[in-house]
Amino acid sequence: MLKKTMQLILTGTLALNLCGCLALVAGVAVGGAGTAVWLSGKLTQEFHRPYHATVDGVKSALQSLDLPVVSEKQDENVTQIKGSYTDGSEMWVDITRVTDDSTKVEVRVGGVKPDKDADSIVLKKIQSFL
Repeated sequence: MLKKTMQLILTGTLALNLCGCLALVAGVAVGGAGTAVWLSGKLTQEFHRPYHATVDGVKSALQSLDLPVVSEKQDENVTQIKGSYTDGSEMWVDITRVTDDSTKVEVRVGGVKPDKDADSIVLKKIQSFL
């Protein structure tokens, strides 16, 4: 009985891992087409815009929402903007160069438990600026 229970648990775990991989692959495929997807607790979308134009658009979007930027780290291919959401929650926006003409934007509001509604609001505002 114990052996069958362990096999069932192992099979279920493997099935869930496989589904997660399939969801990730499907999400990446969809994300490249311009649709936002959830990956690792972040709302992610790829934009067909140059890196620096995307960084500027994100900053403008955050400013239009009155979301203060606490810190910003930037290099040639990645920018991370940390700030505060309207309720005081921590907020991160990561912008990554994918190609010369496309970027990936990841939004997360909330530390331990992401606030998906807030993520959506921020990403929709970013979309309007890009």
